[in-house]
Amino acid sequence: MAITNTWSVQDMQRTDADGAVFLVYWSMVSASDGDPAYSASDGGKLRTEPDPSDPDFIPYADLTENDVLGWVYSSLIVDDETADEAKARTEAFWTAKVQKQIDAAATTASGMPWTPTPAA
Repeated sequence: MAITNTWSVQDMQRTDADGAVFLVYWSMVSASDGDPAYSASDGGKLRTEPDPSDPDFIPYADLTENDVLGWVYSSLIVDDETADEAKARTEAFWTAKVQKQIDAAATTASGMPWTPTPAA
């Protein structure tokens, strides 16, 4: 059973005058592809301090989801991690949660050791 991680930007808030994004709502879902499927998710909001005079500023109309997710990954950095390492650490944490659900389901069962009596 494969487990995939899907990151997405749910919404953004920006100023009208310069299109500077100052708030990003994001989510990440880890999910298995089995039947039944199991999942775990994370998400939040990222406050930014955009500076339109910064040479790295990307105008709102030119932003891609990958650009914005890059900001999210960078916001998850702990200590001396890179953004890619922070993303991988987050995915590993939530993938482990899904794997625990799968493992628990594999070691439990329901039912009775006898044939139920039909209701009268």
